[in-house]
Amino acid sequence: MHSLFHLAFHVRDLDEARRFYGGVLGCTEGRSTDTWVDFDFFGHQLSLHLGEPFATSRTGRVGDALVPMPHFGLVLELPQWQAMAARLTDAGTDFVLPPQVRFEGQPGEQWTMFFCDPFGNPIEVKGFRSLAAVYAS
Repeated sequence: MHSLFHLAFHVRDLDEARRFYGGVLGCTEGRSTDTWVDFDFFGHQLSLHLGEPFATSRTGRVGDALVPMPHFGLVLELPQWQAMAARLTDAGTDFVLPPQVRFEGQPGEQWTMFFCDPFGNPIEVKGFRSLAAVYAS
């Protein structure tokens, strides 16, 4: 058995969070109360609590791009990443960094996209041909 990651953070509206995390991203809803809701975020637990989201700024330099910091994300195998990119594009997502490949032909070659949930919480989704390449140097 592998470990599960848990992240709890603020959102302003639980119904809107359900539409985004459940509807757009396809996450399964877990337990909830009137102040929080859990989601199975691709095998990891997100707990979304009512409140003011954390402050972020585009200060993370990756190549020529400045990406939002802090951010959280997900690593998928390439076919699942491609399906996610299509799902987000079809939903009209306003990407911070649109789906693209970086480090092409190098160790750690990856596909990436950055977007924010409806509350401004930044998310990065990476795709790899093989998850064995995630830590390649």
